[in-house]
Amino acid sequence: MIKLIEGGVCAAKGFKANGIRCGIRHNRTKRDLALIVSEVPAAAAAVYTKNLVKGAPLTVTKKHIADGIAQAVICNSGNANTCNADGLEIAEAMAKLVEKTTGIPANDVIVGSTGVIGQPLNLQPIAKGMEALVSGLSENGGAAAAEAIMTTDTVMKEVAVEFTVGGKVCHMGGIAKGSGMIHPNMATMLVWITTDCAISAELLQKALSGDVKNTFNMLSIDGDTSTNDTVAVMANGMAGNEKIVAEGEDFNTFMEALNTITVQLCRMIAADGEGATKLLECIATGADTEEAAKLAAKSVICSSLLKSAMFGADANWGRVLCAIGYSGADVDVTKIGVSFRSKAGTVEVCRDGSGVPFSEEEAKKVLLEKEIDILITLGDGAYGATAWGCDLTYDYVKINGDYRT
Repeated sequence: MIKLIEGGVCAAKGFKANGIRCGIRHNRTKRDLALIVSEVPAAAAAVYTKNLVKGAPLTVTKKHIADGIAQAVICNSGNANTCNADGLEIAEAMAKLVEKTTGIPANDVIVGSTGVIGQPLNLQPIAKGMEALVSGLSENGGAAAAEAIMTTDTVMKEVAVEFTVGGKVCHMGGIAKGSGMIHPNMATMLVWITTDCAISAELLQKALSGDVKNTFNMLSIDGDTSTNDTVAVMANGMAGNEKIVAEGEDFNTFMEALNTITVQLCRMIAADGEGATKLLECIATGADTEEAAKLAAKSVICSSLLKSAMFGADANWGRVLCAIGYSGADVDVTKIGVSFRSKAGTVEVCRDGSGVPFSEEEAKKVLLEKEIDILITLGDGAYGATAWGCDLTYDYVKINGDYRT
């Protein structure tokens, strides 16, 4: 049984965190530097953006966790440290600052940065802030760390769960930043996950790589894949369970806990898309293959026309069929059905590829809610998929029109 609990990245035993304002950002009130540490070295795994343009922190992190071990995460907001001549040097220097102030080896430090691309990252504010960052580390510091990694996010994103493996109670927690430049192409944002469950680095990587195919790779805000996207997990084993070293019941439980964390973070990120007013969840069922279900669901979520219709509470179901039609999914269009659902009710708008009579007034009520499910049936196959996104609003253009300045 997976139980939601409080605590974020500090819910797991042996983890502390903090977030401060060190002066990287122009905003004089927002935190901009986060640190997460484990009492002991932890198994580590990560997935990264597939954008060919990658931030320097990704290169450094890949090198640092090549041995499957990490003990800390340092992450700044306000500057992506991407496309900078001294980017690698700065990212390595951030890890060395962690070593200097905590004693954790630099090679065991995961480094993350998020913010504006192409502007040099000044190390001085980070160096000046390290003493306060480290001295403030706390088992209650998860929220401060979650706030410190935010950019255009409007809310903190943190979640934690409790589960049992081998008779031992384990915990897992995560924080995320993500609001724009989010599109399915692993990763999609910055996500830091911690757990006290004992698991080998190899199986941790297998679990993470397998999970993201159905979670973060099914999330889209605006069609742009960021340069700094990273999802990393540290597992320090302090729950005391027998280490998971092979697939089986314990591994399946771990996967379920991880999926609970990632799905919750996906929903939070989608709901907080830049300028968004509504969370969209597209649930595709009845496909003949998993690939067809995923292609269809993602295509609907990514459709700018559909996203705009949802903003206007317009039940323009033709845009759903259009998106499925160009998705590349192998489906029989004469079997497609579409319904819109929210807490205000459910309205069927299409059956067997053709429109059905419905009340525009009732449909408007359904689509005026903050969370909307787009339900599509693709036939009578056994496969399904879920994708997450948000509506497209005027504010998205406003936010991104002057993001750099």
